[in-house]
Amino acid sequence: MPPSPLHYLVQPLDPRAHRFAVELRIPSTPAEPLMLSLPAWIPGSYMIRDFARNILCIEAMDEDGPLALEKLDKQTWRLVPRGEAVRVRMEAYAGDLSVRGAHLDDSHGYFNGATLFLRVAGRDQDPCRLEIRRPAGDDYAHWRLATSLKPREAEPFGFGLYEADDYEDLIDHPVEMGVFSLIPFTVLGIPHWLSLTGRHRADESRLQRDLPRICATHAALFGELPIDRYLFLTQVTADGYGGLEHGYSTSLLCARDDLPGEGMVKPTPGYTRFLGLCSHEYFHLWHVKRIRPQAFVGAGLEQEVHTRLLWVFEGITAYYDELALVRSGCIEETGYLALLAETISRVLRTPGRLLQTLAESSFDAWTKFYRPDENSPNAIVSYYAKGALVALALDLLIRRETAGAQSLDDVMRALWERHGRTGIGLEERGLEALAAEVTGLTLEPFFRLALDSTEDLDLAGPLADMGIGMRLRGARHAKDLGGLASGDADTPVPPALGLRLRPEGGEPQIAHVLTGGPALAAGLAPGDILVALDGLRVTRDNLDKLLLELGEGTEVEIHAFRRDELQVRRARLAPAPRDTCELWLREDAPEESHRRRAAWLGPRG
Repeated sequence: MPPSPLHYLVQPLDPRAHRFAVELRIPSTPAEPLMLSLPAWIPGSYMIRDFARNILCIEAMDEDGPLALEKLDKQTWRLVPRGEAVRVRMEAYAGDLSVRGAHLDDSHGYFNGATLFLRVAGRDQDPCRLEIRRPAGDDYAHWRLATSLKPREAEPFGFGLYEADDYEDLIDHPVEMGVFSLIPFTVLGIPHWLSLTGRHRADESRLQRDLPRICATHAALFGELPIDRYLFLTQVTADGYGGLEHGYSTSLLCARDDLPGEGMVKPTPGYTRFLGLCSHEYFHLWHVKRIRPQAFVGAGLEQEVHTRLLWVFEGITAYYDELALVRSGCIEETGYLALLAETISRVLRTPGRLLQTLAESSFDAWTKFYRPDENSPNAIVSYYAKGALVALALDLLIRRETAGAQSLDDVMRALWERHGRTGIGLEERGLEALAAEVTGLTLEPFFRLALDSTEDLDLAGPLADMGIGMRLRGARHAKDLGGLASGDADTPVPPALGLRLRPEGGEPQIAHVLTGGPALAAGLAPGDILVALDGLRVTRDNLDKLLLELGEGTEVEIHAFRRDELQVRRARLAPAPRDTCELWLREDAPEESHRRRAAWLGPRG
């Protein structure tokens, strides 16, 4: 006889106080201890978040009255039932407007199951029911609900009863409630929706045209679409950005100005960024949600789970998220080169790449990448950005060594067949072994260099094989990340002071002091507020201009406040590091290079 479902009930108790009420009903159970717990982290975001800290009150009862709950640690409770059905009720504060947590106010509600749903130890495989109620009051009568959960007794996009196969499935379907735009489209006959919560003036027809093309491109790569529905849950804010993948949906934050406006012809940088975000999270539908590291298979959510494979799952995804934009026709080849050049620049701007390997970056994500501080640029390298460059280098290497007969695409399809369709986790060196098997190439030297050393990859040569030119120069201003090469190669470049200012705030406060730079030698520190260079006032907007006027090799006097004390320092301005990448299409490249590039970047789907 199958087990009776666990029943969860969510009620927005007081939207203006940001409080959800959650009830768990456990069917008849022996009079033996039950262990209840709330996850400490959420899959896809590798940081301990301690969701239990948001619990305001919790109690347990049965038909005979209250039951004692013994709290054992920060997120675990022990309950001894009396052999009857048990109800556990709690209230939780929901003030986290992110893709990872829960948020409730009088404009909308949102939650991930990991933030609200107690796990019953030993009952992980039991089916679950989730009842979601509308907030009480006429102010909320027009609210709708969006989730990828399977409805049981609920109208489409309505409140009511939903079901999940087990606890893991239950917490893998975020929920949005409120007033939102709903944009439907299909991919390979499968229904998809994009919901937009928040004020916007997006050209919905443009989204309805572009998103299916990107989704179809990914489906063509893997050869199938292993879902029967999919939902892009999007919160629109002034300056938001972020995403979190789920098996049948994704949660997104986007800036209002990143959405396409009416009459837009060429994608803006903001819209390209939004499409890239959608592309990234959709690729995870296969790659991390179904192809998973062995370390994650059956792992709990109580403590960190380490793997050296995050570069595989996030770096390769970051490579394909932009590649799909050009393969789908949403951007042109030159647009793709601009994005790729910026990724190269970001990696080169990270002194930590010379200290931390890509494998180490993946393993230490919990304590370093997800907990950045003022020294992070000097200490770590992003497994997203460098991982994407390793994926690029691997793809181009395979294409060159097999004369175009194979590519990274073939490795990804093999990953899907071996690990995605079967559910067998990927071992720590599994991608390396599979790539060698699929291609027949000796790839160990490449992987040792890319994963276990801190040497920079040679990208200029492989890109030249594709008819793409590459050069490095100094940054012309603080926001200069390079991109597509232009005709302004002679534009002057300011010398380097070796620091970065905080992007927000009115004062020119130092965010990072970079290893080996003049600022470090002068004794400047993160948190210092620049006042003047050689007696001229420094602002957030004029620093590059002042440096350019002073010139390379000049010894300058720097006034800065450290806390409330005025510091006087001296530094010699250094040549700007060649860490800004420009790419361009080489019209003089051999015809064979053009054919290789077309096979790499050409249409899919």
